[in-house]
Formats: sequence, structure tokens, C-alpha cells
Amino acid sequence: MNDSNESALAATVKTLIYHFQDYALLAFQSVRVTFETTAYRADMVDQMDQIGVGSLPIIMVALICVGGVIVLNAASQFARFGETSLTGDALSLSLLRELGPVFTALLVAGRNATGMASQLGSMLVTEQVDAMRGLGIDPIRKLVTPRVLATVLILPLLVAIGDASGLVGGFLVASNILSINAEEFWTRAIKALTLGDLVIGFSKPIVFGFIIATVGCYQGLRVEGGTAGVGRATIMAFVVASLGVLVTDLFMTRLLLYVFKL
Repeated sequence: MNDSNESALAATVKTLIYHFQDYALLAFQSVRVTFETTAYRADMVDQMDQIGVGSLPIIMVALICVGGVIVLNAASQFARFGETSLTGDALSLSLLRELGPVFTALLVAGRNATGMASQLGSMLVTEQVDAMRGLGIDPIRKLVTPRVLATVLILPLLVAIGDASGLVGGFLVASNILSINAEEFWTRAIKALTLGDLVIGFSKPIVFGFIIATVGCYQGLRVEGGTAGVGRATIMAFVVASLGVLVTDLFMTRLLLYVFKL
């Protein structure tokens, strides 16, 4: 019984290592072909439209609510010490450093990583990817790289809009419920930020975007089992991309806080 358990564990570890190596190779190839001559810029622009414009309403509504919730929770604590004026500081720091990038990345992963896996998986099942290879078209350059570049470029912009939406949502709650005037709120919210906070807030989405796109494309191009496999790949794309974002966020936060002495 112990031998069978050990062999099952060894097989699981080998499978995980294989998938990681296969994913790393796909990610490397998607970056390498970026610097080659033939580029599919129209595909990249189309993907930026789908990812950016399509995700914008969801991100704005979600971050407005997140900003309001942060203010409600922070104010209830600050009120004990008579320091409700610090609400703007807490909101801007938490949004810029952490909640804005992470919430935006998770929303994009839920909408776009799954979409990439579904699209590419369907193309693989219907043998469109094989047809591309037969015509001398590199699927990585045509299908993966435009999606990776589009996500990496558009996610920081979505984070900026999400942060602004969160600040607006927090201000609406602070002004209507806590009676904090606009000048006090916005002055403290802006003055609380430093260059390090901005670097932290806008370097994370670049890495998150790369993870989301490469995981979504990897799951789509490794579909097995026909149409049922497409469904499994879609679920795995969201799960793996979300976990990748959260784990990476932990290490990036630790590193960047140390670098900027925050």
C-alpha cells in the first residue's frame, strides 16, 4: 500500500513538473517571437479592445464598491480614536498598493483567461491550429503573442481606471455617510502616496497580465478530450491564473516594500 502511494505521489510530482516546464517553454516562446520580424499588430489591437473595453464596465463597478467598503471598514476603526480624516489615506494606499491591482487582475482572469482558453481550445479541437501549421503559420506568434502583449499593455491602464473608480466610490461613501468634505478627503488621499506606492501599484499588473495571458493560452493549446476538455481547460485557466496572481502578489509585495523601504 505504501509503495502504491509513493508511486502515485511520484507520478503526480512528475506531472506537475512536466506541466510547469511545458508552460515555461510556451511563455518563453511567446516572448521570443515578439522580437522577430513578422508581427500580428492587428490581432494585438483586437485583443486589447476585447480585454480592455470589454472588461472596463465590470472593473469600474467592482472597484467603486470595493472603495466604498474600504471606507466603511476603515472609518469604523478610525472613529474609535477620533481620526476619521485618515480614511482618505487608508483608501488610497490600500487601493494603489494592493487591492486595485489584485482585484483588477482577478476580474480579468475570470473574464479573459477563461475566454482565451475557450477560444484556443475550440480552435485546437476543430483542427484550426493544425491547419495554421500546415500553412506555415506559427500558432505561438499568431495566437499567443498578441494576447500576451495585449494583456500586459492594457492591464496597467485598467488598474489605473480601477484605482480612480475606487477612490470615487470611497469619496461618495465618505462624503455622504461620514460627512468628510471633498477638499480634506482628496488632499489627504493624494498626499499619502509616494513614488514607491505608484511603482508598486503599476509594476504588479505588468507581471499579472503576463501570467493571466500565458496561463489562458497554455490551457487552451493543451486541451485533451474534445469539447469536454475545453470546459475543463476553461476552469483550470481561471483557477491557475488566479492562484498565480495571488502567489506572485505575495512575493512581489515583500520584494517591493523592501526595495522602497515602505
